[in-house]
Amino acid sequence: MFFPRGGSAHVARALAAALPAYGWDVTIVSGSLGGRGVGDAERFYAGLDVHPVDFAAGDAPMHPSYEDRADAPDPVFAAVDDDEYERHVAAWANAFERAGAAEYDVLHLHHLTPLHEAAARVAPDVPTIAHLHGTELLMLERIAEGPPPAWTHADAWAERMRRWAGRAERLLLLSPSQLDRVERLLGIGPERCLVTPNGFDPDRFAPRPVDRAAHWREHLVEHPRGWRPGADEGSVGYTEAQIAPLAEDPVLLAVGRFTEVKRLPLLIRAFARARRETETRASLVLLGGHPGEWEGEHPCEAIAAAGAPDVFVAGWHEHDTLPDFLNAADATVLASVREQFGLVLVEGMACGLPAIAVDRFGPGEIVDDGRTGWLVPPDDEAALARALCQAIDDGAERARRGRAARETALARWSWPAIAERLAGVLSEVAATRAPAPPQ
Repeated sequence: MFFPRGGSAHVARALAAALPAYGWDVTIVSGSLGGRGVGDAERFYAGLDVHPVDFAAGDAPMHPSYEDRADAPDPVFAAVDDDEYERHVAAWANAFERAGAAEYDVLHLHHLTPLHEAAARVAPDVPTIAHLHGTELLMLERIAEGPPPAWTHADAWAERMRRWAGRAERLLLLSPSQLDRVERLLGIGPERCLVTPNGFDPDRFAPRPVDRAAHWREHLVEHPRGWRPGADEGSVGYTEAQIAPLAEDPVLLAVGRFTEVKRLPLLIRAFARARRETETRASLVLLGGHPGEWEGEHPCEAIAAAGAPDVFVAGWHEHDTLPDFLNAADATVLASVREQFGLVLVEGMACGLPAIAVDRFGPGEIVDDGRTGWLVPPDDEAALARALCQAIDDGAERARRGRAARETALARWSWPAIAERLAGVLSEVAATRAPAPPQ
């Protein structure tokens, strides 16, 4: 339902490319911003059979979100009324009809969205798989705790999501930690769930030589994409002198959106503290932040407030460029407190980088503390600073944990292995479809 911008779109693209090797032809129906820019489905899924639903062209209303962000074009689902909900369902039912959904063997629906209701209307006899990426669980948990006053339709959405989950033949979850949450929030037992973590392309995410000086010069000096909001809104560029440490000294890479849950201001403060305590000069690069999209304190504001040295805002880049950024760095760091998986940690591990992350949800299951990286308690600035210091000052330990990280990533999270397991599940689910009545 969403236009391509987040992790679930990368998962859909990777699986669509990998499943044909195991006997499955894949068609993608996806939201799109159109225009061949960021968020355009035809561009993002190039080479695959894709049916875009263009929000800008009026094919469907702009999709809602599981996050409640002020001034965002996508309102939180829990505040969407019944009439608007029906408009979403009708639009996506039309999209499914155009794609011939009733003739498929399985509908693999990402997230719990009105796509499930549209599928039930257009293709009621086609079995479905619901792929949960975690953000829907966060919204359901907030509803269960007591929704904000503005979430005027929270109960209706919680009931719909439980109904959609109940209709699915299987629920795909990112990590074992989601099993108890799915049973508590959706009433679905573990026997109908399959833990299928996100993965990486082993041909693209692997250690390889990168000219660090040239890489960082291109992306921070010659063609900068970093941006700042407010009165001095505009691009953020750097000089050759400013980026000089990136060529030789340790580089920590943080990748993600500028949303509150990512805790980027906390990371920046922890890095500033670490730099005061380390013996080695190091840099922190923030890769991400869709232009104009941020919550709370923007990283540029946090950098200025903390007086953090050698922190660089690199801006939003396509996923295809990520392997070069990873190979130009020495470790990844993710301070997010509610990350449902943490694919960038896996991709960094595949490139031989140890990870520094919070010991909760997906990252707590991805990173083996002391072996493939460092885990710290959530929202603990001092603990995060200590882990950053260790990673910065001990190059031998970084290398040791990085080697173990790559071995683990190859064994657990490569897309071919994940697609092979999913193909077996798809075959099981397809077999549940009732045979067509005789003509």
